[in-house]
Amino acid sequence: MISQKVKIINPTGLHLRPAAELCKLAMEYESNVTFRGAEGTFNAKSVLSVLGACVRRGDVIELTCEGPDEDDAIRALVESINKGLGEY
Repeated sequence: MISQKVKIINPTGLHLRPAAELCKLAMEYESNVTFRGAEGTFNAKSVLSVLGACVRRGDVIELTCEGPDEDDAIRALVESINKGLGEY
């Protein structure tokens, strides 16, 4: 299991478009991918779960990946989040 904190830079947080991008990327990996936000722990492979987290700009989430490709998964997810999940 590996985890890393990352700050959300999207102007409107994780609304539908970046949430879908996060889920799409997370589903490319076999590892379980979750994140912890202010309201609890959420499944990063579920758009409804990500939207339900109500993550706003400036919030810091802690991504956790657990599985055979966890290193690749966390690296790709953190990089994508740091680049704005396709919004920049």
